[in-house]
Amino acid sequence: MATATDFTAVFKDMMGSFPVDTKSMEDAYKTQTDLAEKMSAVAIDAAKKSTDLSAKWTQDTLAKLTEMSKAKSEPADYAKSITDFATASAETAAEHMAAFAEIAKKVQTESIELMMAAGKAAGEDMTAAAKKATETATATAKKATASK
Repeated sequence: MATATDFTAVFKDMMGSFPVDTKSMEDAYKTQTDLAEKMSAVAIDAAKKSTDLSAKWTQDTLAKLTEMSKAKSEPADYAKSITDFATASAETAAEHMAAFAEIAKKVQTESIELMMAAGKAAGEDMTAAAKKATETATATAKKATASK
């Protein structure tokens, strides 16, 4: 009957031969979580501002609607009231849409700045990791050559 070869020791020796720099993994994780936190802050701030703007727009519209819905003494006053409401609503819509565009523009700008900073940080991390890996590989090769 054949016996199964235990590869546990073989794999343990093989994995031990490959140096693993956990510090670079920890740094990459920290960089990623920092970026996620900053991006979340940008998104949450934009959501708050958008919500506030929407609420203000709704309050303005309801105030104008209240004024429009009041009883009038002359039939012509109803037409004028509706016209005034429509005009005011169109003006308010333009103002609020411009405000929404400013919020979106700010989010875009801040997101790009964060991504550029993260890209720079990632590049620096990768350069440092590559440098360390090169130094380790060089030291290992010198050690292997010296032992012959």
